[in-house]
Amino acid sequence: MKLLVGLGNPGAKYAQNRHNIGFMAMDRIASDHGFAGWRNKFQGQTCDGRFGSERVTLLKPETFMNLSGQSVGEAMRYLKLSPDDVIVFHDEIDLAPGKVRLKTGGGHAGHNGLRSVHGHIGPDYDRVRMGVGHPGHKDAVPGYVLRDFPKADAEWLDDELRGISDGIAHLIDGDGGKFLNAIALRVAPPRSSKSAPKPKAENPAPEPEPDTRSGLQKLVDRFR
Repeated sequence: MKLLVGLGNPGAKYAQNRHNIGFMAMDRIASDHGFAGWRNKFQGQTCDGRFGSERVTLLKPETFMNLSGQSVGEAMRYLKLSPDDVIVFHDEIDLAPGKVRLKTGGGHAGHNGLRSVHGHIGPDYDRVRMGVGHPGHKDAVPGYVLRDFPKADAEWLDDELRGISDGIAHLIDGDGGKFLNAIALRVAPPRSSKSAPKPKAENPAPEPEPDTRSGLQKLVDRFR
């Protein structure tokens, strides 16, 4: 069994924030794959489903970002899972918008949601790092991640979420490469050439040589 956790803050006020991209990923997966309706459990919202023989629980902690670990820890213990059964989806300011990377273990890099998860279950869980870009200065980060995605980001964001949903079964199976490839096919699909190759000339006729005859000669030749 796998526990997929999307990090974010509860409530309509935060729903479209960059910080809530993890929640958005859970909503997309649940919607696309027909998971059971969301319900209150583990200090958050959960729903269940399957990918083949693998049971999966989706979790959106409602403890607010800084206390996310409370919800994750409770769910993990109740479901009798270990940290390597947990996959956390979160915003990543050190990646460009539209970029997604996988990571297992390591530090939290100052992300308050990950810091809390570390405190409750340790660092040895998998992460899906979803790039939202950097505001340029560390002092601007809190305000930046708590602002809504601009309309200009709508297209790549939708493509990324669809790609995550497309490839999620591969991630559950442990094939991170196929998971990332599914996202790439949505965000940056291969380009197809729209211009047809130019047809080759088939033995073009030689140009006629210029007529250098005088007017009188042309008249004489005409009546020969």
